[in-house]
Amino acid sequence: MTDKLLITQADGIATLTLNMPELRNPITDADMVDEICAAMEWLNRDHSVRCAILTGAGKAFSSGGNLKHMRDKEGIFGGDAITVRNGYRAGIQRVAKAVWSVEVPLIAAVNGPAYGAGCDLTLFCDIRIASETAVFAENFVNVGIISGDGGAWILPRQVGLSRAAEMAFTADPIDAQTALAWGLVSQVTSPDTLLDTAMDLARRIARNPPRQLRLTKRLMREGTVSSLEQILELSAAYQGAVHQTADHEEAVAALLERREGKFTGT
Repeated sequence: MTDKLLITQADGIATLTLNMPELRNPITDADMVDEICAAMEWLNRDHSVRCAILTGAGKAFSSGGNLKHMRDKEGIFGGDAITVRNGYRAGIQRVAKAVWSVEVPLIAAVNGPAYGAGCDLTLFCDIRIASETAVFAENFVNVGIISGDGGAWILPRQVGLSRAAEMAFTADPIDAQTALAWGLVSQVTSPDTLLDTAMDLARRIARNPPRQLRLTKRLMREGTVSSLEQILELSAAYQGAVHQTADHEEAVAALLERREGKFTGT
């Protein structure tokens, strides 16, 4: 591990921090890709984690691609067309799939500019909270490329096709208040309170039964690609399982007794 991704954990909440502030936290370097993917796999395995927060070190959330590597044709940007294609598949596309598929609720605490793949990274999270200094840009055409990390799939799902097209075709950045008005983020906070706000939300999520949280998220993910009939069938199967859990019994008892539930994931 190179410490390009810092991880802390407390009270069932994991905080993941992109940690290359001197380069504005690019996410296309091979070791950063490996660390993000490994972190998502760990979140899936560790059932003591009930919610996670993703943020960036320094003044930026993420610049997306490493511009120096683009200029020098290094990493995933080097080689002929086939080599670059394979580099994207083995690189940034792994990040998109890993973040989209992570089982626990994932909050992006966007502390500054989120450009290109960095913008898309926030979109693959479940909830986005933005600092007043956050800026979002789908600016691939601005550097003479296209979105190679799934942005064309996720952006219209988050802001609608018209606004997605405006962002992608102009490459113009939008500020935090515009992102709030467009539904790209849920809240805008001052820079000083961003992480506290994200942590407060994470605690409100993490107080709920952990297995049911993961299944709720999985249903919502499946809902983006499945029919109503498919979702109803899957929901019925999940309900059959969770009705047998101790946490379900505890949740009902806690509501009837007007107290906080104590959930164990069983």
